[in-house]
Amino acid sequence: MNKKSLFHISKRDTLPWYTNVAIRGGAIILALVVCALVTTILTGENPLSIYGTILKGAFGTARKSWTTWENVAILLGISLAVTPAFKMRFWNIGAEGQVLIGCLASTTCMICLGGKMPNWLLLVVMTVASLAAGALWGFLPGFFKAKWNTNETLFTLMMNYIATQLVAYFIIIWEVPKGSGKIGIINQDTQAGWLPTIGNQKYLLAILVVAILTGLMYIYLNYSKHGYEIAVVGESRRTASYAGIKVDRVIIRTMALSGALCGLIGLLLTSSTDHTMTTTIVDGRGFTAVMVSWMAKFNPVIMIFVSLLLVVLSRGASEISTAFGLNRSFSDILTGIILFFIIGCEFFINYKVQFRSSGKKEA
Repeated sequence: MNKKSLFHISKRDTLPWYTNVAIRGGAIILALVVCALVTTILTGENPLSIYGTILKGAFGTARKSWTTWENVAILLGISLAVTPAFKMRFWNIGAEGQVLIGCLASTTCMICLGGKMPNWLLLVVMTVASLAAGALWGFLPGFFKAKWNTNETLFTLMMNYIATQLVAYFIIIWEVPKGSGKIGIINQDTQAGWLPTIGNQKYLLAILVVAILTGLMYIYLNYSKHGYEIAVVGESRRTASYAGIKVDRVIIRTMALSGALCGLIGLLLTSSTDHTMTTTIVDGRGFTAVMVSWMAKFNPVIMIFVSLLLVVLSRGASEISTAFGLNRSFSDILTGIILFFIIGCEFFINYKVQFRSSGKKEA
């Protein structure tokens, strides 16, 4: 007599969009319930007060709100930059370095060319330099992958360290001994190379740029020939070759684009929001962007909400520490629980579990 397994897992057919939304919404609600239980057990605090404090930390004042939206914009921008590569199944883990090298390019222009040309021309030069530097940092792993099938994960990861050390080197060059004062708030007196503010709000321009980039990326991925080629290469490189798509060219082009967009975010960091350069200016968002892109299923619109969720949880962590005397690790626990449920619900969207009927008998 053959024994049957207690349950069977099988691939689902494509679910309607409203079912997908219902499953994901249910996962978030269940995650909040579990977080509430954990909060009560570990701290004895009212979980609603904890949630309210997290929102207060992110949106409690106008200044906090602008900072939150700026953080969302930067994280979203980096996530958009890496998405074409990920959709192509090219695992670009080098966004951190690609943004940093864009920061270095724009900072170099600000320090070396500031005051030597009109500001509008300096901004043009900075933009071109940042895009080119980021594109180069993306082109190199793409070229080696296309020509010699190198491991793109290791290649892009190692280039992060090169970019970090280059930035560290030039920070020292510009700080000591004769360059003292050039790094800090760059060109604070002349504001040479600073992007203009809109309505006296320095974050608004960066937010608008990323908003436009979101729309363009959605169109590029879903309605352009390049986006179609990226999708086909991601599904099967052999099929793409049979269809006449030049796979090597698509890999190199897509990685150059991904790096260039990271370079653009580097420009926004140095020229619009921070006006400085440090080795930690990207603050790990190049790695967080990997999670944002994957969780959103490479959909730029959904990335907005994923980025907002992660930034709000991060921004609320310090407020929790102040209000309840809890360390930041507690916020990380809540974040981990929520992400676990969000990621876990993808299993139930893609697969179904069928339990064995006890009433059936084997012949």
